[in-house]
Amino acid sequence: MRGRQHVVIAGGGPVGAVAALTLQQRGFAVTIIDRSKPTPGPQGLGMDIRNVALSPGSRELIESVAVWPQQAGVFKSMHVWEQWGVNALHFDATELGTDCLGWICEAAPLLHALWQQLETNPDVRVVLGDVESVESHASGVTLRVADEAVQADFVVAADGARSAVRNLLAVPTRVWPTGQSALTTVVETERGHQHTAWQRFLVDGPLALLPSKHEHYCSVVWSQSAESLATNLAVSDAEFCRRLCCASEDRLGGVAQVARRLSFPLQQQLARSAQPRPRILLIGDALRVVHPLAGLGVNLGLEDVRALLDCVDETNADLVPECFTKFARQRLLKSQIMLRILAGLKTLYGQPSPLISWLRNVGVGAVDQSDWLKRQIMFEALGARHGRVRKNEIQGRT
Repeated sequence: MRGRQHVVIAGGGPVGAVAALTLQQRGFAVTIIDRSKPTPGPQGLGMDIRNVALSPGSRELIESVAVWPQQAGVFKSMHVWEQWGVNALHFDATELGTDCLGWICEAAPLLHALWQQLETNPDVRVVLGDVESVESHASGVTLRVADEAVQADFVVAADGARSAVRNLLAVPTRVWPTGQSALTTVVETERGHQHTAWQRFLVDGPLALLPSKHEHYCSVVWSQSAESLATNLAVSDAEFCRRLCCASEDRLGGVAQVARRLSFPLQQQLARSAQPRPRILLIGDALRVVHPLAGLGVNLGLEDVRALLDCVDETNADLVPECFTKFARQRLLKSQIMLRILAGLKTLYGQPSPLISWLRNVGVGAVDQSDWLKRQIMFEALGARHGRVRKNEIQGRT
């Protein structure tokens, strides 16, 4: 009797961990490789400053393999406006007859829940170390990690924007610098966030105030130019709070306190192929990196996982290589579309021209008045396009 297929997952972030656990559920022998175990991230006001936006579709997939972490703030609506405009977009879960649009989840508790499952699962082997070489051959793949050669039938690379697997295979990857960096922190606000994700498009870059589990605490993701970043990192806490209030037009009142401020450069990138070798697939940030303005990064990676599961022959618990070409084509196309949309939004909202501002406002006003169009946008964001999430599955999960 033929043994189970062995799949190696490179990368133990949320996308790689979920890929490993869902494949194990379907009967595969799984090895997950990462440089080290997750460690608690930078803290601020009792929260992990790092966070991820998760759609109901993503939550459904995570809950199929792990306990949903308590440190997740639900958002039931989204309000988007701009620096020079008078019209705004407002999305509300009630328009879909659902309870929420998604969650802002602290990264460390999410990783802890997933790794707890990885380390206690007898059918998942955890290997710590750097991937030093990748050799693909007709019948499988060999990865060298430290002094060990790990043999696999298939490899799924989910090892991030600087993917070792992708780089060792010399996969051509196009990079689009955005000219911006993201400043991230946590703030306490005078008024509650109302379970709303607030996003304002400034000429210098978008600002997002994202709701946490605590009514008066928000995560901040502020994309901005290098000059603005240098200033906003250097000023005092009081001055930064004043600047943030000004940038957000005091939508949440005064800012009582701010945690440490962190930053990272922003760029978009895309590998030439999601299937660089017949038995190797790229998913998550190893395949594409998108601007954080729409909170799509981890959700797109978990969409990759769902598409990968569609390549499983459930009768024999086998991955079917013949499906990989379709997987690679569809995921690359989705990545190209999202990259273009996000690049276009950044360019459109970065134009201070009065004429362009007027045209933007006319367009925004028209979209906000179209219930049908707003519903289509929300269904896409919820993950409902993939046939996994229905209205009754979203309700009651706040």
